[in-house]
Amino acid sequence: MAEPGFWDDQESAREVVDEVKALRAWVEPFAELERRLSESREWEELLELEADAGVAAELDRTLVTVGEGLDRLELRSLLRSPDDVRDALVEISAGAGGTEAQDWAQMLLRMYTRWAERRGYEVEILDLSEGEEAGIKGATIEVRGEYAYGFVKAETGVHRLVRISPFDAQARRHTSFASVFVYPVVDDTINIEVREEDIRMDVFRASGAGGQHVNKTSSAVRLTHVPSGVVVSSQAERSQHKNRATAMKMLKNKLYQIELEKQNAAKAAIDATKADVTFGSQIRSYVFQPYTMVNDHRTELKIPDVQRVMDGDIDPFIEAYLKQVNEGSARE
Repeated sequence: MAEPGFWDDQESAREVVDEVKALRAWVEPFAELERRLSESREWEELLELEADAGVAAELDRTLVTVGEGLDRLELRSLLRSPDDVRDALVEISAGAGGTEAQDWAQMLLRMYTRWAERRGYEVEILDLSEGEEAGIKGATIEVRGEYAYGFVKAETGVHRLVRISPFDAQARRHTSFASVFVYPVVDDTINIEVREEDIRMDVFRASGAGGQHVNKTSSAVRLTHVPSGVVVSSQAERSQHKNRATAMKMLKNKLYQIELEKQNAAKAAIDATKADVTFGSQIRSYVFQPYTMVNDHRTELKIPDVQRVMDGDIDPFIEAYLKQVNEGSARE
């Protein structure tokens, strides 16, 4: 297993690159806001000289744009972890409950895909295990974009569904669970030592009906890191070599996360009142019947339009969570 001292000299270079990217992410939007404010002052000066409906409308639009930009910068200010700027790996796993839970896991996969597309992020399905009748047993997607991990990390936990099951002939109400866990994508320049003799590789036929993401080939790869017991798999590519490379990247991401958790364990043990979201915690309920409501149990934010949420509009939940965490940190 990777030791706490696995960082090599390239780590310093990576930190510099990350710092430059983080600073640019602040400087460029701020410069754009300054430009917009300068424009608004010019519009105001014109209006002082002569009333003009067109100029007044343009001033209103500019001020709205500035306000929205300030809101985005305020939200970004809550993302302070060095990993927040990274891409994200999102793992979705169906809980107990067979077809109903597997269908719920697929619904969450669609929700996060839609959310990422709304934000202009790229999404790639790295691994997908289909259910026997419907839905999925699990999936791993990579979300690529600035601060992808910083935002979607708020989704880590257990998600609960309450609805009348379409798979129940008696139309009874069912409760289903699915787990979500989010990892930061480790930069390729980070050298995490994973010895070949510590890895067991299994090759198997990819599942699914084929198509854009999953191909019916015998090139799917499963890697087991024997010392830690971490298991990853990839079947998105037709090439066994490419799938192995993808799986190795996923393995390094997981080992990186394990190292971060180990480093934070001592602090967490001392500061027991600061509870992190864990894989086994229920963070949100989605109720489809007898009424519609999505309730985040951490922030108590409730949104009655469940379809809007399932179409990827989860930013209100993410923002409320980040603000809550930030306020808690500020009080300490």
